[in-house]
Amino acid sequence: MEYLNLNKAIARLIILQRVELQSFWIRKLRKIFGRYIFTNFFSRFFIAETKINQKYYSRMNEEYKNLNNTINFDGKKILSIGPGMCGLELIINTRSKNTFFTIIEKNYVSKKIVYGWDIQNKEGYNDLNLLKVFLENNGMKNNYEIYDFDNDDLPLKKFDYVLSLYSLDYHYDFSFYQEYLKKVCTENTKIIFDTIRPEYFNKIFKNVQVLFSQEKKIHSSKRIICDNFLVG
Repeated sequence: MEYLNLNKAIARLIILQRVELQSFWIRKLRKIFGRYIFTNFFSRFFIAETKINQKYYSRMNEEYKNLNNTINFDGKKILSIGPGMCGLELIINTRSKNTFFTIIEKNYVSKKIVYGWDIQNKEGYNDLNLLKVFLENNGMKNNYEIYDFDNDDLPLKKFDYVLSLYSLDYHYDFSFYQEYLKKVCTENTKIIFDTIRPEYFNKIFKNVQVLFSQEKKIHSSKRIICDNFLVG
């Protein structure tokens, strides 16, 4: 698979979630007319589905290769926090066996798109019904569940891995999920996310390892893998 099965509505959500996939002209329109008009008008009609598909698949495949050097996903229970349209999870699904995904996401599109740090974790650019269609149209059938962050009781079970790339502590503070994660992680659960402050997590986890550094996407960051919450 070198592309994903998507439609215009799903392509729109992808470009709202991932600014780096927007073309020069789309970014120019957003700058000229503002975020509100971009989110509610231009993102609905000025969409090159094929190009977005190619760029998105390529980026998700790159993310998979970076993680696959460290992680064996076979037979694992994965918690995905804020994964957008789950392109990475779809690639993991096609290349792993007996993997189960629990997905926590928002279920609305904010009136205007805001990239960067969200103090209150209120921004959302997703539609969980479309996400379900997208997952099932791309081969994920009975091995996933989706939770609405704002309206559902989050699952209280143990996970092998927690993935939150460019979401947890990249757009909003780790503290929004810290107590929840303590409940669903064992001492062996690995938590992988992107942050600009890796040293901060030395006081939260026993083990913190920097996997690699990412320069100048939305902001520079380091991807870290952590395990074993410290007491307190």
